Amino acid sequence: MSKSVLRVGLIAGEPSGDALGAALINALRRRVPDLECVGVAGAAMRAAGCEAWAQAEHLAVMGLAEVLVHLPRLLRIRRHLTRRLLADPPQVLVGIDAPDFNLPLERRLRKAGVPTVHYVSPSVWAWRERRIVRIAGSVDRMLTLFPFEADVYQRHGVPVTEVGHPLQARLRPLDQVTTRAALGLPVSGPILALLPGSRSSEYRRLAPLFVATAQWLRAQGLACHLVLPLVDASARTRVESVLRETGVGLSCTLLDGRASEAMAAADVVLLASGTATLEALLLERPMVVAYRLAPLTYAIARHLVHTPYVAIPNLLAGHAVVPEFIQHAATPQRLGAAVAALLDPTAAAAMRSQLAALRTPLADDPADLAAQAVLEVAGWR
Repeated sequence: MSKSVLRVGLIAGEPSGDALGAALINALRRRVPDLECVGVAGAAMRAAGCEAWAQAEHLAVMGLAEVLVHLPRLLRIRRHLTRRLLADPPQVLVGIDAPDFNLPLERRLRKAGVPTVHYVSPSVWAWRERRIVRIAGSVDRMLTLFPFEADVYQRHGVPVTEVGHPLQARLRPLDQVTTRAALGLPVSGPILALLPGSRSSEYRRLAPLFVATAQWLRAQGLACHLVLPLVDASARTRVESVLRETGVGLSCTLLDGRASEAMAAADVVLLASGTATLEALLLERPMVVAYRLAPLTYAIARHLVHTPYVAIPNLLAGHAVVPEFIQHAATPQRLGAAVAALLDPTAAAAMRSQLAALRTPLADDPADLAAQAVLEVAGWR
C-alpha cells in the first residue's frame, strides 16, 4: 500500500455509532483524500465509503442478560475481525462505542502494534470506574462527548480528547407550529412525542409502557395526539402491534425517522434514557425520561451504579432538571402524572429555560476534532 494512503479500521455498533463513524470518515477524507476505511459499518458509514466486513446492526445489543443470549455470535464476529485486522493491519483502529465488544479487540490490536482510539466513553463515571485500568491498556486515546467524562480519564492519566457531541453543533430549537404543519400534525391541542428507544430490546419493553401512559392520560381527561418516530421497519411492526392491542381510542401519527422534528412539534416528550434526551435538551423540549432493563441486568446494575441520574440533562446539570423513572418506578401512573405536570404552560416554560441554560456552545466541529485526534494517534503527517 502506498504511504499516501491512510488505512483506518472502524468498528461501530447501532445507529448512533454509525452516524459518528460516517461523520468521522468524511472529516478524515477532507484531510486525507486517499483514505481507506474497513470494519463494521452501518448504512451511513457504508455510504461514506467504509468497506463493511460486518453490519453494525449485528452489534446493537444492550444489557448484561441480552448480551449473554447473543454472546456466541458476537464472539464469532470479533474473532473474524481480529484475524482480518491482524492479517492486514490498519494504520489506526477506531472503536466507536460498543465497549464490551470493542475494548478487547482494541487491546489485542494494540499489543500487535496497531495504534488504537476509542470513540465514546463507556459509563465509567457511573459504574465500574476501575475499568479504566483495562481501558488504559486498550487505547492510545479516548474520545469523549461530554466534559464530565473527560475529567475521569484525566484523573487516571489516560490520554483523552473531549470532542463534544455532534448534535450540539447541528441541533437548534425549531418553530413548533411550522414543524407540526410539516409533519401533518394537528395545529392545536396537546401533542405527546413517544420515543421508546432505538434497540429492539428497548422498544419491546417501553413501547407498551408508553402507550399505557397515553391511555392513563386519556382516562384523566388529558388526551394527547401521539407522534411516534420509528427507527426502522421492525420498530414500526412492534409499535403497530402494541397500538392494536392496547391503543384503542388513541389518536396517533407514526413517522419513519424524523425524531428531532417529532420532538420539536410536541408539547412534551416521553422518551427512553439515552442520546434522545440530549436531542430533547438541545431542542428545549420538556421531557419525561424512563428506562427498563431485563430483570437480571437491572439486579446486577443496581448494585454497581453509583450515580443518582441516568438522563443526560441531569448528568450535565449535576441535579434533577428532568424527571426520570427507572425500572419498577416507571409505571403509567407515574409517567402520566409527570407528563401532565409539564402540560401546564408555566411548568413547561420553566423546564425549557433550564434546558436552554445547559447548552454549551462548541468552538469546533466534533467530527473535525475527532479526525484530528485519530490522525495524531496514527502518526499521520
